[in-house]
Amino acid sequence: MKNCKILVIDDESRMRKLVRDFLTKKGYEVLEAANGEEAMEIFYEDKDIDLLILDVMMPKMDGWEVCREVRKTSRVPIIMLTAKADERDELLGFELGVDEYVTKPFSPKILVARVEAILRRSNVNTDDGIIRIGDITMNKNAHEVFVGNQPIELSFKEFELLAYFIENQGIALSRERILNNVWNYDYFGDARTIDTHVKKLRNKLGERGGYIKTIWGMGYKFEVTKE
Repeated sequence: MKNCKILVIDDESRMRKLVRDFLTKKGYEVLEAANGEEAMEIFYEDKDIDLLILDVMMPKMDGWEVCREVRKTSRVPIIMLTAKADERDELLGFELGVDEYVTKPFSPKILVARVEAILRRSNVNTDDGIIRIGDITMNKNAHEVFVGNQPIELSFKEFELLAYFIENQGIALSRERILNNVWNYDYFGDARTIDTHVKKLRNKLGERGGYIKTIWGMGYKFEVTKE
């Protein structure tokens, strides 16, 4: 994968430095902006930005305004940072096209993991729609899944669930987060529906169902077992 370029937008210089240091250690190129207006200037000038890390509360032009402006012309992934853990803010963010939502204070290592997951999700979806991980091959365009050379019949939601797991491999996912992303916010079912679908998915994947790890008291994590 190419050396990805990330624009970090936050009015706190200390926060920008913290995020920049962790990202550069991972080999990412980092650009910085101290407010929304500066961010948009950089964004319009540089067409190679792969991801935005965007604070909500900023002078001149806040994160919501930046997000709206960016989404007029681009689908570049956006991670929104906020000091408030407010469900209404989260919902607004996702409605505006935010890909991920991180509440301050946060672990820089977790933020980097989120960045890697989103960039992986953006890059694993090749032009032919084929994703390969471990013994699993997924063709998103043809809606097909193979374990080794054996085709696996999955329902629409099982297919979407597996795709979401693969695109977020290595990240612990709560049941609520899975529900919100795979079934969307307008689904009012019980989160236990996740357990039912995971059980069916594991059974259909056979031995490779073990890639889906249970995180007790929280949810699940997709992790390829190294043999």
